[in-house]
Amino acid sequence: MLTSRDLDAFFRDGWNRHDVDVLMTFMSNDCVFESTAGPEVCGTRHAGRERVREAFARVFTAFPDATFADARHFVAGNRGVSEWIFRGTTADGKKVEVNGCDVFTFADDKIAVKSSFFKNRTA
Repeated sequence: MLTSRDLDAFFRDGWNRHDVDVLMTFMSNDCVFESTAGPEVCGTRHAGRERVREAFARVFTAFPDATFADARHFVAGNRGVSEWIFRGTTADGKKVEVNGCDVFTFADDKIAVKSSFFKNRTA
């Protein structure tokens, strides 16, 4: 079963080090990533390891200095939540800082679904 420590490592060793390979070690074979924005009610739904890997990599392309700070996690059975502050700068120099969270569904000691949410902040 995944723990809060596992989620801490997911953010520390994967997201904050910009290491997609590490991120993918936490994801199940049939994983899903529901991003914060997109045309679907859940944002954009990326299904399968290759699509999830590509979506994670695009975050680092869009925000080369992306970090998740002050992360707090809790796990209850096969569900988990991480709250964080996302900070990053776009290629055109726009700074972004927002509170957000991920809601997780776990299966077989891996992340099966990562659904991301954050505050929509105006400049």
